[in-house]
Amino acid sequence: MTALILVLGFAACGTNSDGTDGSQITETNQGISGSASDSADKTVIETALNLANIQPEWTYSENADAWTMAVVTAVANAELPDYQGVSVCVPGAYVKGVDTDGDGSADVTDGTASGNLVIDYDATVTSTNGQIYTAATAPVIINTGAAGYSAQSNQTAGTTYAKEGYINIACGNRGKQSTLSDGTYTGDAPSCLVDQKNAVHFVKFNILLGNLPGSVDYFVSTGGSGGGAHATMLAATSNNPDFYDYEISQGAVGVYKNSDGSYSTTVTVNGSEVELSDGLWGCMAYSAITSLAEADMTLAFEYYLNPDYSFNTDFQKQLAEYLAAEYMEYINAQNLSVDESKVGFDLNGDGDVSDTVALTIEYDETGHTDTNGYYGTYLDLYLAEFEQSLQDYIDRLAYAEDWTWFNSDGTALSDSEVAAMTDADRAQAFINGWYVKGSTGSSSGGMEGGPGGDSAGGPPDMSGDSAGGPPDMSGDSAGSPPDMNGGGTEEVGTPDSGSTQSASSKTDSANYASFAEMLAAYQADIAEIQAGDEYGNNIVDLYNPLNYIGAEGTDNPTWTRILMGASEGDISMMNSLNLQIAWLNAGTDAEIEWQWNGGHVPSEIFGDSLSLYVDTMYGEYVDGAVKITKAAASGQTSNGDGTEPSGTDLSGWVSFDGTNGVGMTLAGAAAYRTSGAAKAMPGFDVMDYGQEDYVFGSSSADARHWDQYVLKVLEAHEDTLAELFNKQLNS
Repeated sequence: MTALILVLGFAACGTNSDGTDGSQITETNQGISGSASDSADKTVIETALNLANIQPEWTYSENADAWTMAVVTAVANAELPDYQGVSVCVPGAYVKGVDTDGDGSADVTDGTASGNLVIDYDATVTSTNGQIYTAATAPVIINTGAAGYSAQSNQTAGTTYAKEGYINIACGNRGKQSTLSDGTYTGDAPSCLVDQKNAVHFVKFNILLGNLPGSVDYFVSTGGSGGGAHATMLAATSNNPDFYDYEISQGAVGVYKNSDGSYSTTVTVNGSEVELSDGLWGCMAYSAITSLAEADMTLAFEYYLNPDYSFNTDFQKQLAEYLAAEYMEYINAQNLSVDESKVGFDLNGDGDVSDTVALTIEYDETGHTDTNGYYGTYLDLYLAEFEQSLQDYIDRLAYAEDWTWFNSDGTALSDSEVAAMTDADRAQAFINGWYVKGSTGSSSGGMEGGPGGDSAGGPPDMSGDSAGGPPDMSGDSAGSPPDMNGGGTEEVGTPDSGSTQSASSKTDSANYASFAEMLAAYQADIAEIQAGDEYGNNIVDLYNPLNYIGAEGTDNPTWTRILMGASEGDISMMNSLNLQIAWLNAGTDAEIEWQWNGGHVPSEIFGDSLSLYVDTMYGEYVDGAVKITKAAASGQTSNGDGTEPSGTDLSGWVSFDGTNGVGMTLAGAAAYRTSGAAKAMPGFDVMDYGQEDYVFGSSSADARHWDQYVLKVLEAHEDTLAELFNKQLNS
């Protein structure tokens, strides 16, 4: 921070150092603004955030062959500098060394030194999948923290992706529990997202100046849980001006407000004005907990599809019924449709995948009793995605290396029998539960690679198992959220517990003496939010990616992939489905995978990885790039050491044959979701988990309510719900 203050003072005296070689101005970023910004801050900010002036500290890791930059502040007017920094790790092949005296030559080639990188634009790196990158073409991975929508302190970038030829970024962010030194709360949305956008601006600016290797055209966001939500939102809101005022308030580079109230989004490179974008090329989100705006309805609807689900209270059950009806109305009002060829499913049953199908939810109480009356093309798509996720899992069983397989009487197969198993044999054994999983097919949480991954000093893995990291999202570590199956003891969430609601309480909060009191709190909180923040914006609307995908003013990414654990209960699978539909209709290559039996923030399994997907997309969309295909499975040649089958027998509700693959019913999918999901049915304004809110509660006050759909239901059915709510209060 000291270096930044010195540079700001230096710039104020009129000195301006561009430090530009200009070689990284790609075709996409040569668009010249009609006029340079007339903002008085432009020169000051660009000088302050030019790494050539900051002279950051770089450290070389021989084991990883990577240079890592110590954290520097990413903006010129940071509100909380310890949470608004950025660190970058670059492959050693792209770096000749560090220039410590400003003469342009490498003075230090290992160890630690302060200065500027001397970049080798002729060097190449071949990734583990066979893709070829240079210092000018390398993808840049931006790791979004904000687990639980919380603050993330500055972290040093890890070396995880150096061997792949990628540039890796770790950034801090403010979050919902952030306060100033005087205790003033400052963590409202969109602060998390804005800090991540500003980190993108900072790194792209320095790539354009020639201070960092990497391509400004191939930025990829990735994160898990709340970080997955922000990875998604970062991609969904690319370059949208709704966020400019927030970025400007922090002194972001490349976003300025002119004297006439208009905005300028250019930076000066080699004397020319060059557009600076916070746009992304791709997004790989693990357990994206977004969009929150309809999250209560979606999860309530998903649980209510199972008529045998046992709700905690009559109030919860009744509220879920009303929310399910509200969700049907919500979806039908969106006028959704999907191109069958893009999702690969014959949704209208005409034998081809060449139609555009309207997606609706229908209700017939007597004709569809197995799903509490609900059916329709929207749910046909939901079911098709579930079937495909199971089929994909089964298709990848050939990559299992350490599973134990059994025959129908529970006897372990011999090594030769395992080696001779066909795809159909493995599929049948899996459906019947005749196996013990090995590590190659387990997904206990924690996205592959992690934001800082495997290097010392890197940001914590989002599974929460590293010292100083965010709480374990599975809820089983000290200081983490309570067991959402009812094992928690907190009546109201706090920043320390990480939750906004009680897992064990049978009421919305211990703080309401009656339904009327709770309703009044909802009404007051939502009225406050809908009145707008200091810029006149509804912060819930700002954090709804569905408002921005395909909207005017948004630049959509080329590709996205959202990986959810199919048995997680943190959010409905319908949320990721809605994101996919929106992105497909906006022209983005959008994939979702609901990993069978995967939990919250599932790991990549069976030979898949983030790098494989990035390399594949690079080969698909970049001219001249290598076309990447996943390596063939070598096949398991010896059986594992399990002693008895432990797999789940799915044969009662999943059909399978070698020709048509797996089949399941909507009722079966609902039963799987409600039995496998790890969190309690919400039935409240805020789901029973801390990340689904913008402001923490306290020991004596509920978290701020914000869900207008829940409020609508509470008001429309006040008499019925009040009776049930007050009855359980007095029980």
